[in-house]
Amino acid sequence: MRAPPGTAKFDSSAGMAMAVARYLEGRDFSGLGQPALVQRLARVADYVPRHLRERVFAHLGAQEGVKPRNIDKLRTTDIARWVRSMYPQRSYPAAMIGSSNGALTHIAAALGIPWLPQTFLTLVRQSHVHPDDAHHAMQAERETAARFVAANPDSQLHHMHDPSQDRLMLQLITYYRSKFRVVPPAYRDFLAATLAPGSTLLVVECERRWPTKRLGERYVYQFGAEGGPTPREYFEGGPRVAEYLERHDSPVRRWEPPAPDGESPEAEWGFEPAMRDDLQALARERNYRLVRLVFEDPEDPSALVADFYREWNRRRGVRGNRLVIESFVLLEPHWVLRTGSVPFWMTFNMKPSLERVQRYLDAVEPYDEIFLMLFAHGVNSVGLPPIEDWQKLVGRARVRGELLGLEPRTYPAHFAHFGRYSQVLRSRVPSRYPLPAPLPLEEVLGFLERHGPRHGVRVERE
Repeated sequence: MRAPPGTAKFDSSAGMAMAVARYLEGRDFSGLGQPALVQRLARVADYVPRHLRERVFAHLGAQEGVKPRNIDKLRTTDIARWVRSMYPQRSYPAAMIGSSNGALTHIAAALGIPWLPQTFLTLVRQSHVHPDDAHHAMQAERETAARFVAANPDSQLHHMHDPSQDRLMLQLITYYRSKFRVVPPAYRDFLAATLAPGSTLLVVECERRWPTKRLGERYVYQFGAEGGPTPREYFEGGPRVAEYLERHDSPVRRWEPPAPDGESPEAEWGFEPAMRDDLQALARERNYRLVRLVFEDPEDPSALVADFYREWNRRRGVRGNRLVIESFVLLEPHWVLRTGSVPFWMTFNMKPSLERVQRYLDAVEPYDEIFLMLFAHGVNSVGLPPIEDWQKLVGRARVRGELLGLEPRTYPAHFAHFGRYSQVLRSRVPSRYPLPAPLPLEEVLGFLERHGPRHGVRVERE
């Protein structure tokens, strides 16, 4: 089944679902799951001048967008049907559902189970909003957003506007992130067909929240996003923001967004707890066991999952001592296991993620090899570390450290990286191991329960 109109495949939830689904089929996530022709075109992007690369990147992203006049036709339930269609229809001992999280895609792979996202990104085309005009961005979308909400009674809408990290795309599109408040029919049907009574629902609950402006019962406006400027910088400005806006020839030196009147689950990563009631009712109805994985920061599970894979690799007889650092939607469950590597996932390419990996490396036995896949979003955003800092990070390897397919000279506008990262991982890491059989669920849960608390991850059984 093709993705419904407006659904962004180049995003965390869709990308992670595709990565897990392809792993369950025995395939990799090469080139973000894009066709071979698109991957080949991406690999030659560096031959185009930067300003043209940026325009092409933005326009290609906008092609996934839907026109505002067609917003009433969009159904989030159709997105759920699309996700269901990705997965092999067979019996599973469990299913993962809830917040998007790259680290936990590797737990899904280890267990051989599907992951069903709660949150999705829908792109809506526009060309009349300046990225730095936060008030206009909110007001210009209110009528279109209200129609979207009315057409999708089982979802809530987070209109997200981030002029720091999404600057290129915001010139042409608006970001609508929707969250299911109940288990959609397609998910229910899939679970009924693939999970026997007594099976487990693993509910991923990221408790990250963000200041928002409520515009309706199921509709909020979120200015800014996780990973770049702090919430205070987004709302009050500061030297880093002023320098960024001056560098981009903005008419302003600080943003003036609408004053928030509360907090909501963070648009991309946060879990909407309204779905929990429906999941509990479904578990009672079908005799499923409910297990919740609860944490505050999207990166909290990253070190925990890395520790789990390191121990598992020793038991698998893996001879290497290799770390693969993943970034946003650049992740490879298939090749991590085929190469006997340890995954460490970062939400994005910003300073907090760099510092998180540094703290992890400070605390563990050194790695012989460190490889990095670094998401290139095309913008020198607030809080973007210089490429030299990332080179120093991989330089901490005892034997070999590399940026996988990344050209430092053109970063962060190195869009060719999207067509290269998986190819380079395959070619630069010759070690090959058979894909392991799925691990017993209790073995994995036991590890997470024992070691999760020191990483900020709770396992709660119901």
